[in-house]
Amino acid sequence: MAETRWLDDAEQRAWRGYLRMNTVLGAALSRQLQVDSTLSLPDFEVLVHLTDVEDERLRVSELARVMRWEKSRLSHQVTRMERRGLVAREECLSDGRGAFVVLTGAGRDAIEAAAPAHVDAVRRLFFDAITADDVDALAGISQRVIARVEANDVCPS
Repeated sequence: MAETRWLDDAEQRAWRGYLRMNTVLGAALSRQLQVDSTLSLPDFEVLVHLTDVEDERLRVSELARVMRWEKSRLSHQVTRMERRGLVAREECLSDGRGAFVVLTGAGRDAIEAAAPAHVDAVRRLFFDAITADDVDALAGISQRVIARVEANDVCPS
């Protein structure tokens, strides 16, 4: 068994800063959405993925995979969103076992209403605090870490 490679002080500071930033930023963006719209952050995330595809529908399994959520978590979230008319489930006619999550008109209206204030908050809280070089560095770091995690993921969603 390999010896543990402990984090040095700089790595520890960077890692804990990243975790703290993720927590406080997520909480702030969640509060902003709740104040400015009827959407939660998980609602918004589901709706974003549906608006990102041409026919505004995704198989439940595909949506769970791209969101990196367990299917049961997604199922509960979709059920809550269905009750509010934001999405609908439709059977897959070519495969009786599968279902689609489909964006509704109300879901489109909700994300279109919420997006401007949300983007403003993302810009104000995140992008206005960093430089263009930071943006480039973050994009590169994100791509490398995601590729590493995905290459080593033994239990993908």
